[in-house]
Amino acid sequence: MVLAGVSDGARLCFNSLVLMNMIIKSLCFAAVLALTSSCTDGKANDLVEDWPWEDPEDGGQTEPETSMTEPNQAYVDMGWVNVSEEYGTLPEYINIYKSPSKLEGRKAVAYIAVADMKSAGWAVWSVKSDLTYKTDDSYKTPSEVYEAKKCPVVINGGYFFWSDGNYTSSLAASNGDVLAYNINYASEDWVSVYFPTRAAFLQKANGKFDACWTYVTSGGSHYVYTRPADNSFDKEPLEVPSASFPTYASAFDAETAIGGGPVLLDNGNVMNTWKEEMFDVGGVEPLSAHPRTAIGVTSDDKLVMFVCEGRNMTDGVAGLTTGEVAEVLKDLGCFEAINLDGGGSSCMLVNGYETIKPCGGSQRAVASAVIIL
Repeated sequence: MVLAGVSDGARLCFNSLVLMNMIIKSLCFAAVLALTSSCTDGKANDLVEDWPWEDPEDGGQTEPETSMTEPNQAYVDMGWVNVSEEYGTLPEYINIYKSPSKLEGRKAVAYIAVADMKSAGWAVWSVKSDLTYKTDDSYKTPSEVYEAKKCPVVINGGYFFWSDGNYTSSLAASNGDVLAYNINYASEDWVSVYFPTRAAFLQKANGKFDACWTYVTSGGSHYVYTRPADNSFDKEPLEVPSASFPTYASAFDAETAIGGGPVLLDNGNVMNTWKEEMFDVGGVEPLSAHPRTAIGVTSDDKLVMFVCEGRNMTDGVAGLTTGEVAEVLKDLGCFEAINLDGGGSSCMLVNGYETIKPCGGSQRAVASAVIIL
């Protein structure tokens, strides 16, 4: 640097100041190097911990905690326990719950399989019969159905009986094909014969679920009704159901369906139409506590399959009435539901493993079963 127009003394003084400034800068630079060295020898964490302000890189935020989200928290809040992991690997859209120790004031052992139908599917296996209800096919245990289908969940389906061979008495439909029909007659004494409309749980091709009442005529006309024929063994038989009785009928056109009875829930209302469906006879015993199987659907398209143990297979566990099952399913959020075969037929398998103890000591061979895919 050249200074013009100043004396030698002033120039000397200025040079001294410049030299001093250079020395100070050198000392500062050395200090910076020393600090940098201290940050690279493992002491950086000490400096960070003493930093009194939020790190501008992350705004002071911490990573959120991660946990499994319970898909049906309302059930857990009601005392149902998610036991899915006890049954091996399941699709994420299926969860298994065990009941609280009491249901409807009774000591209980019950399970539900809950499937989100936005991802899941369901189907019906059944023997095939015609309007005589007799079948040449063999009944199968739920385990035999599982071995054939290898599906995550299997429950028993509708009613059947033995006479001079195997007979069906409940509706079954799969892929739009009717495999069996709800039986179209009932009697206490086989003098007075009645023509009951009986329960069906079905899904149409448009995906809509419904709990309804059906009847098939001797000529093969198959009807669906929004309310049952008001039959009762306490009065004379009503007319044979038709396209206009007991109410306007629609033709049966379900993609998948399972029959049984009685209807437990319709449009969110408890129905329990065992009297109209004439289940006073036939061993259903709707007013007594027994093992039960039922199926329903919630307003957010979750299929709920229900089984409860009974007949003291677990000490003090008698089972439930059909009315009590209806209340349980309503509490679980179902708005459409029907009762299926119960007693010794009641069974739920998850990945092939039993949930409740079959009251006969082993699984009963049945005419139909419902599976979750």
